[in-house]
Amino acid sequence: MKHKTLAALLPLAAATGAVFAQVDTVVEPRPTAEATLPVVRVTAKAAGAQSSSGAARLEMTLRDTPQSITVISAQQIQDFGLTEITRLLDLTPGVLVERVETDRTYFSARGFDITNVQVDGLGLPFANGAQWGALDTAAFERVEVLRGATGLLAGTGNPSATVNFIRKRASDKRFAASAALTLGSWNQQRLQTDLSSGLNADSSLRGRLVLVDEDKDSHLDRYGQHRSVAYGVLELDLGTSTQLTAGIHAQRSKARSPMWGALPLVDSTGRRVDYPRNTSSAADWAWWTNRDTEVFAELSHDLGSGWQTRATVSRKRRSTPSELLYVYGAPDTGLMAYPSAFDGKYVDTVADLFVSGPFTLAGRRHQLMFGLNAGRQTLDELSRYAANIGAPVPPLQGWDGSFPKPAFGASTGYSDTTRRRQSAYAATQFNASDALKIVAGFNATRVKSSGISYGVAQDYQHDAVKPYLGAVLDLNATYSAYASYAEVFNPQLEADINRNALDPLEGSNLEAGLKAAWLDGQLTGAAALFRTRQRNVPVIAGQHPDFSNYYTGIAASSTGYELELSGRLSPDWSLSGGWTQLRLKGSNGEDVNRYIPRRVLRLASTYQALPRLKLGAALRWQSGISDATGAVQQKAYGVLDLNGSYEFNRQWSASLAVNNVNDANYLGSLKWDQAYYAAPRSVNAALSWKY
Repeated sequence: MKHKTLAALLPLAAATGAVFAQVDTVVEPRPTAEATLPVVRVTAKAAGAQSSSGAARLEMTLRDTPQSITVISAQQIQDFGLTEITRLLDLTPGVLVERVETDRTYFSARGFDITNVQVDGLGLPFANGAQWGALDTAAFERVEVLRGATGLLAGTGNPSATVNFIRKRASDKRFAASAALTLGSWNQQRLQTDLSSGLNADSSLRGRLVLVDEDKDSHLDRYGQHRSVAYGVLELDLGTSTQLTAGIHAQRSKARSPMWGALPLVDSTGRRVDYPRNTSSAADWAWWTNRDTEVFAELSHDLGSGWQTRATVSRKRRSTPSELLYVYGAPDTGLMAYPSAFDGKYVDTVADLFVSGPFTLAGRRHQLMFGLNAGRQTLDELSRYAANIGAPVPPLQGWDGSFPKPAFGASTGYSDTTRRRQSAYAATQFNASDALKIVAGFNATRVKSSGISYGVAQDYQHDAVKPYLGAVLDLNATYSAYASYAEVFNPQLEADINRNALDPLEGSNLEAGLKAAWLDGQLTGAAALFRTRQRNVPVIAGQHPDFSNYYTGIAASSTGYELELSGRLSPDWSLSGGWTQLRLKGSNGEDVNRYIPRRVLRLASTYQALPRLKLGAALRWQSGISDATGAVQQKAYGVLDLNGSYEFNRQWSASLAVNNVNDANYLGSLKWDQAYYAAPRSVNAALSWKY
């Protein structure tokens, strides 16, 4: 393993002294048959977040937001060691993490894929529908998940959810520093530092720097990963009413022997094949690097009388070179190889300008927001295939990954696509009475695309105007009832048998529920009924001779309910979590997306057992699932994580975490017809320092 960056950061740490509240173009395995959050201002009170502008970019309390929203605070990220997006979303109510490969992950909510994962309310949907690599959370203060359709601000996406990462800011005028060293199972080594300070005499210029270096192996044979993060941000006060923020966020992750696809799950007769948990289909020479660099700037100005404006621009570059081995076939009659080298370059540019503030009408104070958004996304991909496609691969049980590394380039496939999105949006909150608030808005979006993606023409233009309507009625000082309706659409890359791109996904979300706040706002709860519909959902219909999939579009609907609780039961005891239950049906009433569990439980709790000792536990449980054919079924399972931390003094603390305490044995996903086993029980310990 290589630890050069880690070694370089250790002296830096030594020199410095070292509340969980309320988103493919390469050949892939066969799937099973079957919106933008703005910057959210959250005012914390004890363990519970109290307000958010997440649904409509209006200042509203969580009780006044007519949609389901969950906020994962910095405290819970620290308590439960949620250093990766996958671990964080594992504990988020209503969200599912589909680990289809070691370095490719899908997310879903209410039965449909999440494609909008944004930062400070800006971003474009995943270029290829999934998260590649492991996004580190060190640069983020908190994470917010708005479930349902988010077309008002996102413009495009699925009626599932939008995940919004809120960056850390350079708000400290005095010097502050922290560092943490983590050691864990499978040779995990992680060092994280966070420095912030005023940079001139009056601290009108402030800066913050976050550095991470991590290297680890895995329970999977041969697999390992090295990840480094550098995040820097500057804030400059341009007078009393204007602030300029600019920064850069870079992450590099390189996987050693990653899987492309996973383990074939059935033999030639259609019977399930089981493997040891450490089994991998990766060659010993395989690698996959993901490099992300984002620069951003924000200018905010107080216009007076409660009105403000903010202009934001970001540009994100990503490169994803790799050399991989995909294994296909049946384990009993023989497995075959599909080696490929892939290189992708992506550039996302997004700009946003909005104005918001209060106004008076009919003797009452209301809110208004309007803005413009423009985005451009370029995809430049090249796949180089080897001449020995179809060469035999040994049985995977006990395989050491030995396979001759071929020369790549016998044949090629490519994608060269440019997408442009332009949106105008507006929303208002009317205080119709002391008890009734109505939110109404719209988003008008034009999406244009040009180019080609692996033989599929990507020349189109789609225009859409999507409404948003919501209402909240305060029943008394504790309870509120709400209802909302929203729509969204999303152009897609998937193509039919004639290699024509499918029509855009069209989705809507209707929900109604109750929200409550108890114990002077210390504890909040929500109950929601929802109906989510989507048309042109891509379903695998077959494969071309080159192994690329072709699809057909179906209509699908999800109906169900969610229960959520978050906050403090006492000064020492915090509890958060949620229960989701749903039905997923196609246009003819058939079950679809059977890899998605119909019942899901998420619970997380911490208890201050002693003045310096905090104990925590997290439980995630889901009902049984199956692949498209029903040949592979996975029974219901639960995973329990435990953690504890001890403060030696104001500067030093230590923590210990045991993940998968019950050593549950399960597959990471049945979204595709291949899968791999999740990690068994593991342990990590951290030593932290702060100033």
